[in-house]
Formats: sequence, structure tokens, C-alpha cells
Amino acid sequence: MKIGYPCVNESLDCTSTSTFRLASYSDERLELTVRNNLRCLLRILEFNVAQGMLFFRIGSGIVPFGSHPVNTFPWQTHFAAEFREVGDYIKAHNMRVSFHPDQFVVLNSPDAGIVERSIAELVYQGSMLDLMGLDSTHKLQIHVGGLYGDRELAITRFIDTYRRLPAAVTARLVIENDDRLFSLQDCLRVHAAVDIPILFDNFHHECLNHGEPMAEALQLAASTWHPERDGTMMMDYSSQAVGERKGKHTSSLIEELFREFLTHLQGVNPDIMLEIKDKEISARRAVAILHELGLASPAPQSLPI
Repeated sequence: MKIGYPCVNESLDCTSTSTFRLASYSDERLELTVRNNLRCLLRILEFNVAQGMLFFRIGSGIVPFGSHPVNTFPWQTHFAAEFREVGDYIKAHNMRVSFHPDQFVVLNSPDAGIVERSIAELVYQGSMLDLMGLDSTHKLQIHVGGLYGDRELAITRFIDTYRRLPAAVTARLVIENDDRLFSLQDCLRVHAAVDIPILFDNFHHECLNHGEPMAEALQLAASTWHPERDGTMMMDYSSQAVGERKGKHTSSLIEELFREFLTHLQGVNPDIMLEIKDKEISARRAVAILHELGLASPAPQSLPI
């Protein structure tokens, strides 16, 4: 079982998602920005390994305007060695990574233009994992999309779009149950049609469900992952922020709730992404809890926990 956090490390003095305005685009600016982003990404991964945090969600903006027509720079070949270095580090240290494209990626949109741009973005993000030399257990995470006043039609549009995605994308794509529109049961319907794995979100399930107990929901989601093709189930973990609106994520790990959640796993062995505001601080605490309980994936023996 691996623990991770998304995109930004607040302990380091760099970011892996630096960007610039579209109006100021130039090949020179892009080259410098991507180089710095990849250097920072490697620093973040090294930090994580030293802390025993072996799961990381990479920010989508490694390559600014990666799927935009303005970007004609051959970054895939220009940075092939750097991407391979990152991938080699991930593999050497038994890490797992993912991407979670932004909310503008909507495969079930009734707007054909949005759908085509969404596909282009998925191709771009998946190609970075390919350049790293990582297998299909490293995933692209999205939501089913919008409801648009008709749940059945919205699900059908997602399925239809999925069936015309490039194989390199479908090999990595997973869907997440959300907190307002598409529940675990909706995701299971999509899975039944196209065999896409479900990345389970415990907090979203608490907000939107059909009465399934947490242990049952975990088992249902885990059953959609193929052990060799997909690897162990990925999931997102969070809890309700005290005194805030329903659905607002906690700012820091509430240890007693996390320990209680772990009792529901009952044989499921997920890699857990903490969607918690203080990121690596809470991730470090979660790793300590897993080690205490004997649940953590082993860290490289040459590096400290």
C-alpha cells in the first residue's frame, strides 16, 4: 500500500508546473520552462522517496500548452532523455504516478469541440507517461463529466466517446466517482460497458451513494481493476472539513478517521492519494500510520523512511 499527495510539494522551493501566458508563448520560453519543471519533478520524487511516500500525482502542466495548437515545439524528442530519467527513477524506487486532467476535460460533453480538445489533452498527458517508459499501471484519472439534464444520455455519450479513444489512452484511463453527479453505481455501469477501472473516492462516496457500506463500496471498485494490466486499485482519500459546507476537504489528516477508514479495507490493498490541503505533511503522517499497522509498501532499503 502506497501513500501519495497531488502535484505540489510545499516543502521545496520549486514547482513542476510553472507556466506563462499564451500571449507570450515562444519556443525558447517553452524549452526553459519544461526543463525547469522536469528538474523540479525529479526533486519532488526524490523528496517523496526519502519520506516513504511512493505515490504521486504529477501536475498536468509539465509542458505548458501541451495539447494546444500553438505548441509546435518538438518537446517529446527534445526532452526524451529527461522524461526517461524521471521514469527510470520511478521504476527504480517502486513508485507509482498518475495524472488528473483539469475540469475542462469532459468526454461526455454535447459540444464536439470540447470533446476533441479533451481527447487531445488525454493524449498529451498519456504521452508523458509513455516517454517515461512507464507501464499501464500508471493512470490518467477523470470524472464521467456533466449531467446536462439527462443522466442516461450523459453516460451513453461517455461510453461512445471512450470507444473511439486511442488505445494508448484507454490503457491508462480510469474514472472516479464524484460527490454530486455520478456515484459509484453510475461508474459501475460505465465499467460494465467498456471495462474501465474505477478509482474510488471515499469522501465522494460519503457524499453521494446508494446505501453501500464503505467496505462493500471498496470491494466493488477494486473488482474493476485487472491485476496485471491496471495494478492494484488507486483511490483518493479525504474527510469532511469540520464546520464547513458539505463536501469541503479537510485541511489536515484526521488520524482517527483515517485509522477507522483502514478497518474497512478488508483485504483490499489500494494505493491511496490524500486529497488534503497540507499535502506532504499529512502524507508523512499517513505513512507512519501504515508502518505502525504493517500496511506500507517497502521503501528502498538504501533510503530513510
